[in-house]
Amino acid sequence: MQEELTITSLQNPRIKALLQLQQKSAVRRKEGLFVVEGQRELMHCLEKGWHVESLFLNPDLPTTSDGNDVLDLQHPGLYGCTVYRVSEAVYGKIAYRGSTEGVVATVHTPSHRLADLKPVNGAPLYVILEGVEKPGNMGAVLRSADAAGADAVIVCDAVTDIFNPNLIRASLGGIFSVPVATATSQECIAFLKERGVRILTAQLQDSELYYDTDMTGPTAIVMGTESTGLTQQWREAADAHIRIPMLGILDSLNVSVSAAILMFEAVRQRQNA
Repeated sequence: MQEELTITSLQNPRIKALLQLQQKSAVRRKEGLFVVEGQRELMHCLEKGWHVESLFLNPDLPTTSDGNDVLDLQHPGLYGCTVYRVSEAVYGKIAYRGSTEGVVATVHTPSHRLADLKPVNGAPLYVILEGVEKPGNMGAVLRSADAAGADAVIVCDAVTDIFNPNLIRASLGGIFSVPVATATSQECIAFLKERGVRILTAQLQDSELYYDTDMTGPTAIVMGTESTGLTQQWREAADAHIRIPMLGILDSLNVSVSAAILMFEAVRQRQNA
């Protein structure tokens, strides 16, 4: 059974602590917690076995036709968490967006080391992001990685927190469904080489068209920032350099768009193999 409490004050210490979690990555790291907003995102979180610490519910939480909350508070994943029924004013303060179905949760941060990635049989497909800065882009990559059935997304030399609220929102639950690890580029290169994974770096220089490159075997697609691209260590570690043809006057695509194109080329090749 959950403990249920009511919060009506914006000055409540629990609300202040929640806002700190939303706003500061240092607090998220220290507390080992992050914030999830929205019923869809929370249900993905629960389905994948992540552990919820507390729920903050809008008093006007939508109900189903039989009078029960849309969110099943008896879900096994919510056992032992604390449920806070908050006032409309409080919910308006803690919610990032309006259409969140009246649910904000704090969730325990899982381990996300390379060593935590489960072994993959056959030909794994990894997506590597080096130094990508924008949480929205990273979230969009995770969303595409879920759709393409990628085995993991590895964030190297991270400059943004993978549990940033903007990343979680942009991923639409992909942060929960796709295994994610963080590492240095050096650690990741060693990880891939040890497992016989072919490293394909997306770059304009000294590259071949992506659809002329074999992606049917164990493959890592490596993406850098839009401004500076990949560092030299990845270019030197690569087994092949690939590019997307650019037919206009611009020389780059958004990193999340590029990643989706390359992932689904791997899907196409594997389905036709």
